[in-house]
Amino acid sequence: MLFNSLEFLLFLPCVLSIYYLLPHRRQNAFLVLASCFFYASWDWRFLLPLLFSTTIDYFCAAKISALVEIDAPIAARRKYLYLSLVTNLGLLAFFKYFNFFIDSFHDLFLLGGIDLPKPALRVILPIGISFYTFQALSYTIDVYRGKLHATKSFWDFFLAVLFFPHLVAGPIQRASTLIAQVVEPRNTTRAQVIDGLHLIMWGFFKKIYIADRLAPIVNQVFDSPTGSGGETVVAVIAFAFQIYCDFSGYTDIARGVAKLMGFEFMLNFNLPYFATSPPDFWKRWHISLSSWLRDYLYISLGGNRDSIVRTYRNLMITMVLGGLWHGAAWNFVIWGLFHGAILIGHRFAVPVLEPITNRAHGFWRMPWLLLRIAGMFVLTCYGWLLFRATSLEQIVTMTTSLAQPLVGIPIDALRQVLVLIAPLIVVQIIQYNSERLEFHRLKWLPKTACAVIYALMLYSIVFLGGTPQAFVYFQF
Repeated sequence: MLFNSLEFLLFLPCVLSIYYLLPHRRQNAFLVLASCFFYASWDWRFLLPLLFSTTIDYFCAAKISALVEIDAPIAARRKYLYLSLVTNLGLLAFFKYFNFFIDSFHDLFLLGGIDLPKPALRVILPIGISFYTFQALSYTIDVYRGKLHATKSFWDFFLAVLFFPHLVAGPIQRASTLIAQVVEPRNTTRAQVIDGLHLIMWGFFKKIYIADRLAPIVNQVFDSPTGSGGETVVAVIAFAFQIYCDFSGYTDIARGVAKLMGFEFMLNFNLPYFATSPPDFWKRWHISLSSWLRDYLYISLGGNRDSIVRTYRNLMITMVLGGLWHGAAWNFVIWGLFHGAILIGHRFAVPVLEPITNRAHGFWRMPWLLLRIAGMFVLTCYGWLLFRATSLEQIVTMTTSLAQPLVGIPIDALRQVLVLIAPLIVVQIIQYNSERLEFHRLKWLPKTACAVIYALMLYSIVFLGGTPQAFVYFQF
């Protein structure tokens, strides 16, 4: 059941109308049923691995919490942590990477002239498994670290993992914040309803009007990557805004729907294309994932506590695994390597860049800021080429074409891209300068202007949207 489907537009009002009539505990029970129905609308069998892993996590966290209370040795707690890790990562590895490793081994043996038969089994990837696996793991790890007490109710924990707005594509909620909202009674405020409706409208506008209309431009070039450098440049820029509007659009809708029920989800995007450096980009893009990788992987590997070499190693491991989290394909590995490399390269460049930044005052402050933003955007766009490519050959072909980026620019496609992204850029410039992401809260913006903006967005969504597309991050 896609957010941008008629089924969801019927599903959500029905859920809200019943939800508001119920007391707190019955609200929770009803949301469990509604979330199960939402997830089973793709395939009811997908509920089985989800139920299995959450049961194991609940059991392990309860055991760890009980051992913490009696001050048991760490070794006693660690076995339950390992059980949770093996269960969750084992399921993720099987469903997400089984086909990838089988195909990779088959291709490797083919290089040696050996054609091994492939197994008949082809594993179907349960939708959203990468997201709910990381969310459930954060619960067990936080209990193990003593940052969180295990919840007494399995159904409270199950709802926190299964809650339908974030289940399929995030944001990846930390158990420490979401379970508390499940356990405590919720009173939806007027401000939450207003913010929620704003986020839903803005999310649909980004997804349906911008992302879905950019998709054909992107697909035309990436489906036959033998064009000019200009075509590659336009397609990559179009994809940069497609994936941003698609994913952040989903996140906005998820956060908005949650607000309508009194829940608060974490911010997942904060103007990422205004980033001035690789670390700044990862503080702004897919924040729930990047912060998860930092807190549960990078720091666990040692972070930057040891030597520079180990710090670089930890950065590279984190980014490569972050790339693999996105999908079982070599282009995601290369994408992770690329971002690991530019993070390490930025650390080398800091001694040179920092003095320039500190001296850039007055007239030179804005040009230097714009230069850093533009430079980071170019690096990010090349990363998106790696991300969107479907083969190593395609990466080589399209990268080679970039040697002549101004040759063969498709003017009509470029004009269409600029027209589509213009409203987003205007809004984001306002957001960046005002440091307010919700433009309806800007005091200088008259209510009449707000009404006109929302009317134009609604018209664009209903009458000017592109052919409906599944959300890009559903495949991960």
